[in-house]
Amino acid sequence: MLQAVIATTPPDELRPADAAAATGGAASLDRFLEDIGPRAFRFAELGLRHREDALDAVQEAMLRMVGYAGRPAGEWPALFWSILRTRVVDAQRRRGFRMRWMLPAAAHAEEGVDWADDAPDPSRSHDGREAWARLSDALAKLPRRQREAFTLRVLEELDVADTARAMGCSEGSVKTHLSRAREALQRQLEDWR
Repeated sequence: MLQAVIATTPPDELRPADAAAATGGAASLDRFLEDIGPRAFRFAELGLRHREDALDAVQEAMLRMVGYAGRPAGEWPALFWSILRTRVVDAQRRRGFRMRWMLPAAAHAEEGVDWADDAPDPSRSHDGREAWARLSDALAKLPRRQREAFTLRVLEELDVADTARAMGCSEGSVKTHLSRAREALQRQLEDWR
């Protein structure tokens, strides 16, 4: 993806950071985006509850990352999650504004997730889908900040400092949101254990 952007930019228009990215950073940024893509989509889909909006948010975040290709690779995860989180929040606000005055209340029905069953063991795949659906539903019921803290810290395994940078808050706030999210998820998933 990054190679195509650099290839369309004349060499004299490349900044020094872009030139560094054009040599070796582009391939590693492509690899980073390829690795993080599926997890980013799940994060966005949980926040937006709409497949196409989630795809748009992830694509916009990836395109924004092209501008940061010259940054050290260690900064990319927190930077990417911060960009994606901002895109998700913006999409939620836009949709909330449009829906308030354009759509009747019945139009707010949630869309189901289209699961493909391509695994060799259908019963195991079914159990995994059911577990993910329960966790997804439980996460969707959490307040936005708690859901973000849980997703970034537990599912994405970012450290507290990177999570705080991605969420735009203090490390103490991340710990508080995470603690509250874990308590709420335990209560919600108690009967499923």
